[in-house]
Amino acid sequence: MTDSTAGPAETQSRARYLLDGRRVTLTDLLSAGLLIEGEQLKFVRPRMGESHDATVTPRGWIRLADGEEFRSPSKAATAAVGYGTFDGWEAWQVDDGRFLTQLRQELLDRAAEEAEPTEPEEERQTSLSPGERHARLKNARQSAEAGSPFTLTVQELLGWWGATGRGLVNEKIEADLANHSLITSPEFDKVPLTATVQLVKAAEEDAEDIPLAGSSAPLTASAGTSEEQESRETGLTVGTLPSALGGVISVKPTATFEEVITLMVLHDFSQLPVLAGPHNLRGSVSWKSIARARHADPGAHLSQAIVDARDVRYDHDLIDVLPTLAEHDFVLVRDQRNAIAGIVTAADVAQAYGDLAGHFLLIGEMDRRLRQVIAGAFTLPEVTKLCDPKGERITSFGDMSVGDYKRVLENPDLWQQLGWPLDRKVFIDRLEEIRRIRNNVMHFNSSDPLPKDDVDKIRNLNKLLREYGE
Repeated sequence: MTDSTAGPAETQSRARYLLDGRRVTLTDLLSAGLLIEGEQLKFVRPRMGESHDATVTPRGWIRLADGEEFRSPSKAATAAVGYGTFDGWEAWQVDDGRFLTQLRQELLDRAAEEAEPTEPEEERQTSLSPGERHARLKNARQSAEAGSPFTLTVQELLGWWGATGRGLVNEKIEADLANHSLITSPEFDKVPLTATVQLVKAAEEDAEDIPLAGSSAPLTASAGTSEEQESRETGLTVGTLPSALGGVISVKPTATFEEVITLMVLHDFSQLPVLAGPHNLRGSVSWKSIARARHADPGAHLSQAIVDARDVRYDHDLIDVLPTLAEHDFVLVRDQRNAIAGIVTAADVAQAYGDLAGHFLLIGEMDRRLRQVIAGAFTLPEVTKLCDPKGERITSFGDMSVGDYKRVLENPDLWQQLGWPLDRKVFIDRLEEIRRIRNNVMHFNSSDPLPKDDVDKIRNLNKLLREYGE
């Protein structure tokens, strides 16, 4: 049932709220009349010959038979069993046999019907409407269940939400995927933007690690479950570097020195991995190891030049790999299937961090020049009157934020006082764009390099500030 007293605007607002990057909860199902207080839930595991009962509490939590309550259906399922990880939305069912995931889908379908059918023109140009995105995700789930998951690049996936890079939008994407019991494989935030991912169903049950009697197991959801994940830190992972999953040229353990040397010369490589199969890393050979082997034994075979090689998973934090890179100059990278899929060198990492540092330098110049412009044109009382009327935050021009700069410069009187022969609205619109870009970078919300268009916007603003602000 729905609230018949709600007006069209309120209904559409509520629908957008449910569809636009927010995880559905049992409280939402209660509010919509799809669940009722005290409703009985059952979690049946036929293969294990067990069944678990629970009830829905007035606040929309799940109460187990022992009285313990959980907001998350997944954590409730894990607690009921005592081990493993589960997608609780696929586990618990109501008396009529429907699973929670089916009730959630009904709620989302209602929201899609109630959502505003048309969006503002600027939004339509950059992303799907919430209703369109819901339909696409619903189709993706059906395809995943049929064994033919949607395949697309990370960049294409971000485009569904009107984004060109990862950052704060990640949480919205994960929430919308979770509402359809979907995850990406590999994880979309741990691989390059050009990498291909599949929209697959979250594991309904993973209970292989059965604890020993008397031992305790932490009731935490694994990375393979889609429901109510903890917020993850956003940063550089090994897989975000282009070369990490870009393929690798390798040789077999039976290769000859001539084969190895020819490949290394043709590709200008310093080393090559030695693989006995996509998952079987035997080591690596390099100019140094070849020279040592042949110096010790002029008739040496390639096996005598093979040395240990380090490998890491694609989702490993890049900063944790730096000591290994400092010692070995490279690491081999395993993908989500544990196959060797690429190589990362010290030079790759230096470039990645160099790009990031360059963005900070550009933004730092912009902050400095805007502050100089305002400090040179206005008095501190004029600034605090607009930005900090209570006098609690700004005691000098150095305390100002980009939002404060914008607040000052969008004031018609102060803009006229500045005396620049430029259009105030156009300038402020661009400053607002750059403020958002800056916040994403300075708050480490994105693991991606800035798009060239964003870099150009900052460069051009700095150029304007140099020209008019000096």
